[in-house]
Amino acid sequence: MKKKQTLAQRINIMRASVMGANDGILSVAGIVIGVAGATTNNFAIFISGISGMLAGTVSMAMGEYVSVNTQKDAQRRAIMNQKDALAKNYDDEFNFVKQKYVDDGIDSQLAEQATSEMMDQDSLVTTVRERYGFDVGEYTSPYAAAISSMISFPIGSILPLLAITMLPASIRIIGTFVAVVIALAITGFSAATLGNAKRGNAVVRNIVSGMLTMIVTYVIGTLIGHL
Repeated sequence: MKKKQTLAQRINIMRASVMGANDGILSVAGIVIGVAGATTNNFAIFISGISGMLAGTVSMAMGEYVSVNTQKDAQRRAIMNQKDALAKNYDDEFNFVKQKYVDDGIDSQLAEQATSEMMDQDSLVTTVRERYGFDVGEYTSPYAAAISSMISFPIGSILPLLAITMLPASIRIIGTFVAVVIALAITGFSAATLGNAKRGNAVVRNIVSGMLTMIVTYVIGTLIGHL
């Protein structure tokens, strides 16, 4: 029977999806607006956007796969180190866990009792959780993270690509700009919610970075188009 994913694992996969969509929006918006600054040829703009979408999809998927595997390797190394530490200095590990609880405001006697019970049940799980902040065996799947990014990146890319090619020439730059800003506000809010961070700061940061990207690429495209 397949083991059910934990909440942390599901959140990590959702994070990969949100960030994949965010990168898709921002990357392709930068490309198509930059090209639109250099030429009014719809086909050239469309092809550049599609190329960016395909390249970004593969890049994001591979990046997530490598990143999550690297994280898993680091966690496995931490577990090996902790096994060695428990074998050589069990008392030191016991005192470390107990002191963490005391520092958190738990009475010393109660902290010792809690530590003793948890260490007797599974000393490795207890010490890894308290020292490194993750649970043994609860790894994010690199395949799930890669697939979620591979799906979400092109979905995010569709918005700026459609806006720049479907809107009338007179408003396509500003229309794409506005559409991307709205989309980045949504992904910034979603990412902050998943990470339990301040939503306002995340939204503003995401919008500002997106605006700067589009402005810079448009200016560069315009300059190149006038050469």
